[in-house]
Amino acid sequence: MDFWPEFLAGSWGREFVAGGLGGMAGVVSGYPLDSLRIMQQHSRSGSAMTILRRVIATEGPGALYRGMGAPLASVTFQNAMVFQIYADLSRAFDPSVAANDPPSYKGVALGGVGTGAIQSLMLAPVELVKIRLQLQRKSYGETQPTNSYKGPVSVIKSICRTEGIRGLYRGLTITVLRDAPSHGVYFSTYEYMREQLHPGCRKTGQESLRTMLIAGGLAGVASWVCCYPLDVVKTRLQAQSSSSPQKYSGIVDCFVKSVKEEGQGVLWRGLGTAVSRAFVVNGAIFAAYEFALRYLCNNNGHGTIQTENTG
Repeated sequence: MDFWPEFLAGSWGREFVAGGLGGMAGVVSGYPLDSLRIMQQHSRSGSAMTILRRVIATEGPGALYRGMGAPLASVTFQNAMVFQIYADLSRAFDPSVAANDPPSYKGVALGGVGTGAIQSLMLAPVELVKIRLQLQRKSYGETQPTNSYKGPVSVIKSICRTEGIRGLYRGLTITVLRDAPSHGVYFSTYEYMREQLHPGCRKTGQESLRTMLIAGGLAGVASWVCCYPLDVVKTRLQAQSSSSPQKYSGIVDCFVKSVKEEGQGVLWRGLGTAVSRAFVVNGAIFAAYEFALRYLCNNNGHGTIQTENTG
């Protein structure tokens, strides 16, 4: 019974809980838009609104949350690890910075790249399951699913049975290529924008809620814009299974065939939906994370959150 307060007393305990709450807030707030993005990438025709109306009319609003169990179940651990790894790496890459000063922008960028590469090991299987479930639709596009999954566990069993454990890591390489640079951009943008919106807050930790929402939202948008073509390729590769014809043999083949068959615009299809979701989700993630962290650290007097922007 003494585990919980002792757990929270440590830095890792606070980061774990705050990071988990931030991740959950991000998943719940942005999952419908993420489902819409995946559908757009895998469909040859139809605007976001057209696909949205079609799905809601035929399957109901709940269809937009299909497959949310896998990412929601993993976000506590994943998001906590991301923030903790980033905190450690951002200082490790620039040890010249004093412990009571915020990490340098060099440390932030390199720490973000390292964090993105490491977290891909956790994220690749989760996104694979999520994509297989999100693409199990009857009406959004032309491709008809060959399997009928009842949920995340059903997908995992099917993959392990037909492709083995290695099948869960289909798309790992492209996930690393996407997430490493995008996380560098992500954390760099957040740290830079929060300082611009509220000068001095990186050192004092007293940024306003509005600053968190805007800086977090812009960080999400910037990270998606820089990596979006790679995400399109990743989605198409992970949508393939051994039980269906293998259209693409690898990353380069998928890139070349997609552009040849559908034009260069295919690499940016669904970007509007993605950045809209990114702004909402990452604003929610950073706000929830900062609120939770300050609440947990309140007894130690670490930072406050202002309800109005004083910067």
